Formats: sequence, structure tokens, C-alpha cells
Amino acid sequence: MANVRYNPFTPSRRFIETADFSEITKSKPEKSLLGKKHKTGGRNHFGRNTNINIGGGHKRRYRIVDFKRDKRDVLASVIAIEYDPNRTTRLALLRYVDGERRYILCPEGLRVGDRLQSGENAEVRIGNALPLKNIPVGQSVHNIELKIGRGGQIVRSAGGSAQIAAKEGEYALLKLPSGEMRKVLVGCYATIGVLGNAEHINMAIGKAGRSRWLGIRPHNRGVSKNPVDHPMGGGQGKTSGGRHPCSRTGVLAKGLKTRTNKRTNKFILKRRAKGKAR
Repeated sequence: MANVRYNPFTPSRRFIETADFSEITKSKPEKSLLGKKHKTGGRNHFGRNTNINIGGGHKRRYRIVDFKRDKRDVLASVIAIEYDPNRTTRLALLRYVDGERRYILCPEGLRVGDRLQSGENAEVRIGNALPLKNIPVGQSVHNIELKIGRGGQIVRSAGGSAQIAAKEGEYALLKLPSGEMRKVLVGCYATIGVLGNAEHINMAIGKAGRSRWLGIRPHNRGVSKNPVDHPMGGGQGKTSGGRHPCSRTGVLAKGLKTRTNKRTNKFILKRRAKGKAR
């Protein structure tokens, strides 16, 4: 998989990059695994606009993905690799021996015709889901549970993988893509392999209209607005705002710690690398 660049037959086309989609084998989604996806327009459950930079975008249908992998010890074969507009990685469509079909996140190297399985007795190979206690140290995994039976919650985006660094007692130590070292119960399930479409992070949007297709509206600096619209707005002549950088609602942009869930601090042995968003 690689990104494709185009001849500049229009000014905007000069900078656009797209995926080559060479791994896609099926163009239309599985109808039985589709759901509705409602747009928020940046509004919360009270109907108040809390993010003015969200709106519009192309209509999408949600693909129901099996993050739990709870169909244990039943063989399945990969019958298609599909595009998903709701996430950065691809989906693999599985057909189990009993005829049921499910979507899973598609790891790098998975091909149509491969046979997969989940459960404690599954083989350690790409696409299989096992509890961490049955996965060897040093193995790359994704779609990792944080609570037993809840389904994968972390490491689910394109090119993502975590590495099992060690096991001690009832916990496994994982090195996450952010650099964070975290303890996870060894009974939690994870899927073997690195997620595909790793080149997504290098893709250039290329033009403003493509951001609008994605539902991203134009973003203005706070200092360019009026005082009624932003805390940093107003002032005669050029200014940096006269206060620390902040959001439209006054939340500080630099240095403010936004993590509030102190209950799980005991599971984090090393914080994510400096320079990453909190």
C-alpha cells in the first residue's frame, strides 16, 4: 500500500494524495452489517454548538465491527478486504463455518482466503485473537481490551500496534504507540499483528474542499476574532491576545493537564512521550 500523487491538471490536484486502494477487493459493504450514522454538526446533547469547526461532510453508513472477537474456537475465512469511511484502517470481512459474517480490523499482511480463529487455543499468527497470557513477549498486537470481555478499546487506527514488553503475575506490560507503558490484565484479549494502511499519516489533503468532504469546516485563529466570539479576540492593531492561548470556552491550550481519570493512574508506569497531546 502506498499513497498516489497526481499530475497537476488543476491547481488543487497538484498537491492531493490518495491511497492506492490496491488491497481493496470488494467495493460495496455487507448490507447485514450496516447501521445508521447521525451527524452532530458540532452540537452536544443539549443542541448547543460546542465545536464550530465541525459540519457538512459526505453521508456515511456505519460498519458494525466485531471488536470483542467473542466467537471463540470457530474457524473463519477472510472473504473480502473493504474500505471503511469511518476509520483510517481497512476492514476484513470474515465468514465463519456456520455462515455468520463479521467485520474485523484488517492487519498488515492479511489476505483473502486466510483462515482465522479467536480463543485461548488459537494459533499465534496475524489476525487471530488471544488473551495476552497466551501471546509471547515481544509480539506486536492491536485492538486491545482494557476490561475483560468489553472488547478492544485501544490501538485501533491505521498503522497502529502495541508491543508486549513483559508479563508479571496477573498483568502484562504493553508499550503503546504513544510511548506510554501500561499494565493490562493478562485475561484481556488482543489481536496479533500491525494494522494496515500505515501510509495514511503521510497523506496530504491537498485542497480545502477535501476537508469539507470530511466534515471539517474552516478554522480561524482566536486573535483574528472579535471579543464577543473568542477570549483572545479584539484589540487595536496586532496583538498576541493579551492572555495565555486558550480555546473559545477559555480552556488553556498550552500546559493544562486534561486527564481527570486518576483511578487508572496505577496502571500507567510511564507517561506518553513529551510533545504528544495529553
